[in-house]
Amino acid sequence: MEFTEAILLTVVTASTPLLIAALGELVCERSGVLNLGVEGMMVMGAACGFAAASLSGSTTVGIVAGIAAGALLSCLFALMVLVFAANQVASGLALTIFGLGLSGLIGRDFVGKQINAVPEVHIPGLTDLPFVGRLFFGEDVFVYASFALVVGIAWFLNKTRAGLVLRAVGDSHVSAHALGHPVLRVRFFAILFGGACAGLAGAYLSLAYTPFWVQGMTAGRGWIALALVVFSSWMPWRAVIGAYLFGAVTILQLHAQGFGLPVPSQLMSALPYLATILVLVLISRSRARAGAPAALGQPFVPDR
Repeated sequence: MEFTEAILLTVVTASTPLLIAALGELVCERSGVLNLGVEGMMVMGAACGFAAASLSGSTTVGIVAGIAAGALLSCLFALMVLVFAANQVASGLALTIFGLGLSGLIGRDFVGKQINAVPEVHIPGLTDLPFVGRLFFGEDVFVYASFALVVGIAWFLNKTRAGLVLRAVGDSHVSAHALGHPVLRVRFFAILFGGACAGLAGAYLSLAYTPFWVQGMTAGRGWIALALVVFSSWMPWRAVIGAYLFGAVTILQLHAQGFGLPVPSQLMSALPYLATILVLVLISRSRARAGAPAALGQPFVPDR
């Protein structure tokens, strides 16, 4: 029981940054903007969050700094794709490269340093319950925030007028503009939200998952988050399933190596990314892509 509980706890921690980043990108893509810079925003959130927490001695300050770093970097992306109508794919890739380089510069003085991790929640009488106590009532605030985001985003997209406008912009920006909706403003706030979520996911990595900083610590999680959006068919509830599926693959391959299975460690380490490719291939051959916003990746230039 204790071993199973330990595995489930590590699956939760491995899945949380994937879920948070994927939810932010989901909102961004529902507005019609494809941001491939998730990896860069995540690693910037990790670097700035750790630096702020290390200098201030407060993990709360670190969380805020991580969110701000991701949001600020997303503003640069918004400037390129909304104001200058630059290619979204090229701009996103450039954002990732820029974020990886800048994060290394920001975090170079913090390599090897450690801080106190974000404390886990403790509810007397509930957290101490056998097996389910720590799993449901003893996680850190990031885990509960990720599920709050799922509920909030699902409600926003399906039950509010603003969510309907955002989906309309993503499906046909020309029609939405003709109806008087501010397409560029809607997309800007969607990009900003996606950047904030990516920064929060990155801050989780350096403040809770592994409370230290090392360059490139996101290790491709931003690309997995992008794949999760497609896996979920742009639906928040399905993103939870996908995130925990990929988190489980990541953790189980580590345990498989610990058990000494006669499989090359390099192949085991590649399993999460092989699973990502497999899922994308299967989805491309099915009708799941029908949930994609019709105007995804298309620049919008309003009539002068």
